[in-house]
Amino acid sequence: MYIFQVAALLIALLYYGNAQTSTVAVNPTILGSELSADGLKQLAAAVAPQSPVFHPSRGSYFSLNLLSAFPEDLEVSDYCVELLAIFGQRYSTYVNCLVSAARPVKVCQNCYGTHDNLMEIYTNISSDQMGPGNVSCRDSLLRSDRLMLVFLLYNNLEDIWTGSECNSCVSLGLHSLTNDTLYFMATLNQSLRCFEKFQQGNHSALCKECKATYRGLNELYSRMEKNRTLCIDIEDSMNMTRRLWSKNFNCSFPRAENVPVIAVSSFMLFLPIIFYLSSFLHSEQKKRKLIHPKRAKSNTSLVNIQDRLS
Repeated sequence: MYIFQVAALLIALLYYGNAQTSTVAVNPTILGSELSADGLKQLAAAVAPQSPVFHPSRGSYFSLNLLSAFPEDLEVSDYCVELLAIFGQRYSTYVNCLVSAARPVKVCQNCYGTHDNLMEIYTNISSDQMGPGNVSCRDSLLRSDRLMLVFLLYNNLEDIWTGSECNSCVSLGLHSLTNDTLYFMATLNQSLRCFEKFQQGNHSALCKECKATYRGLNELYSRMEKNRTLCIDIEDSMNMTRRLWSKNFNCSFPRAENVPVIAVSSFMLFLPIIFYLSSFLHSEQKKRKLIHPKRAKSNTSLVNIQDRLS
């Protein structure tokens, strides 16, 4: 009895499978225009093979790197990694100093120490000398790729230092400002103290009392400009001082080099007047010389001469 029940169940399953297959079978004699759009979609869904598709979970992480580490002969040594970290720290310190010294410009006098530190570590990186374990970091840190990022970063900051002409105000060997720069700063502070003392009330007193110190500051700046010992700090501070003197306080004084120019220009202006005036006076004093013509001889003498010739 149990065997007959199992056989009946198998026959029922086969019949059900044939019925499902007949519902999705395509009759080639039926035209495509006779099928509706919904029927085509159902037919395609029924006969399309269900290909397996891999759907990664959202929490999974796939690294884009082919390798987590390169062979040891291609890796940067620990010594070079340490130098690179020191370079990054000093680079950041120097950039922060430049930003804080942007206005008013005090790049050379405030940042020469951080610049020297950065230059020192870059010299160690770019040197041919071998470090611990006979390792040179020049090729691995500066020349190992097309970008050469370490060299590019240092070169950009070095362009700022060179464009500021800070070497004219800083003694690189002594790691300090030059004597000319210190003397100019002292003279500048003297003029600024005078401005601060007399800036209240009428500025005419300021122009009178601070004229000597301001003149000395201008003369010192002219000498330094001639000797090429100026940097951006001195140039900017002098421009601001001149703006205070002329625009804010409305003070002025004739510069020494303008006096010969004014004298020569005045002489050339009056030269035509002097010339015409002297010519007029000379012509009045000159005596006129009259030319007296010779008198003609009498007619009798002429007749006697003709008789003799005849």
